[in-house]
Amino acid sequence: MLFAHGSGSGRHRARNRQAAQRLQHAGIATLLFNLLTAQEEQTDLNTREHRFDISLLTRRMQDATAWAAAQPELQHAAIGYFGASTGSAAILLAPARLGNKIAAVVSRGVRPDLAGPVALANVTAPTLLIVGSADHEVIELNQPALEDLRCVKSLALVPGATHLFGEAGTLEQVAQLASSWFIAHLTSLRYTT
Repeated sequence: MLFAHGSGSGRHRARNRQAAQRLQHAGIATLLFNLLTAQEEQTDLNTREHRFDISLLTRRMQDATAWAAAQPELQHAAIGYFGASTGSAAILLAPARLGNKIAAVVSRGVRPDLAGPVALANVTAPTLLIVGSADHEVIELNQPALEDLRCVKSLALVPGATHLFGEAGTLEQVAQLASSWFIAHLTSLRYTT
């Protein structure tokens, strides 16, 4: 499972590592990475020029996918995506471009709408959108995206959670939802070149 982050939510953040560890405990290999380089991240903190460069983020997602698929120990593994921050748009655009090479997708609490309705309609991987029940603005952005998806799909609301899932126990619920989704769907496909 490739765990991608856009701007503002890096692979070293405790909440992201905690979610990845939960997936690992469920037997799912994880690769945490940032879609922006350290220099791009620093520039973005001041200018915000990269965080919504969805084309750049999607290319990085595709590159990471090709790299993972080329690893000898992963050649027969199905590949899934988990996205947070603006990485959620990239994890939906990349499978729209890669087709059935991606077995499952989980988006945590942000902007799948940035992928656009045409790309969303082309996603074939089973897709789970997770949003905090108290994050009303993001719920409103995820509902039309869910309608645009034509694949196996679901929208899960984590009770009492706000945008960053900082409330006690909410991040654990996200990890449990993601683990269950990946376990159900990652065994169905494997990446082929």
